[in-house]
Amino acid sequence: MKIVVVGGTGLIGSKVVAWLGEHGHDAVAAAPSTGVDTLTGEGLDGALAGASVVVDVSNSPTFEDEAVLRFFETSTGNLLGAERRAGVGHHVALSVVGTGDRPDVGYFRAKLAQERLIRESGVPWSIVHATQFFEFVPRIADGAADGERVRIPPVRFRPIAGGEVARTVARVAAGEPLNAAIEIAGPRQYRMDEFFREALAALGDPREVVTDPDARYFGAVMRDGDLVPGDGAALGEIDYADWLKAGPTV
Repeated sequence: MKIVVVGGTGLIGSKVVAWLGEHGHDAVAAAPSTGVDTLTGEGLDGALAGASVVVDVSNSPTFEDEAVLRFFETSTGNLLGAERRAGVGHHVALSVVGTGDRPDVGYFRAKLAQERLIRESGVPWSIVHATQFFEFVPRIADGAADGERVRIPPVRFRPIAGGEVARTVARVAAGEPLNAAIEIAGPRQYRMDEFFREALAALGDPREVVTDPDARYFGAVMRDGDLVPGDGAALGEIDYADWLKAGPTV
């Protein structure tokens, strides 16, 4: 089965392509570097010719409110239009836990707009809502840094290995459309500030983690519960300490 993975050269997409290939599928990575640009539509029709499934794990290059909304509306609209022309039978998208609960947060609002386009497209669909990836721990810390201090809110946090997210997305893509959204999260729940104290120490990062209820997470103040899934979410098996020992390819 031909499965086109939009964003297929990135962190999650490359792992999705690898899993699908290992399981007998014709997995095609689609990205600007492979001649496919969902913002302009360039290369889309050719890439989707003969495809049964399209997986979208692409992400905006910026989290600025207007720009991220424009990215997801334009990219998703172009992609779904090309899928209808090609007769694609299943659209799979990776989204984030909490999109429906915080429309006041710019990135969440943009992902919610993307999901709305998918649900209303007429193309059978599945959406995977994931929590934050272990791989982004250094980036989050850098974004929260104030000199030698890293300001982190004391909210619940359930991060997950990118490889486990990718395997879930790939399995969904290889199956029948759900016409529903599912959630996946890491096996262990932390308080976010406590997690970052442990994580930065494990990385040899000497910066002090300061508990700050008003600290911003990708530009927004988080409430407790915003970053964890609801009941019934699928849980990964790899905790952060084991992931660090195994290396970031897991």
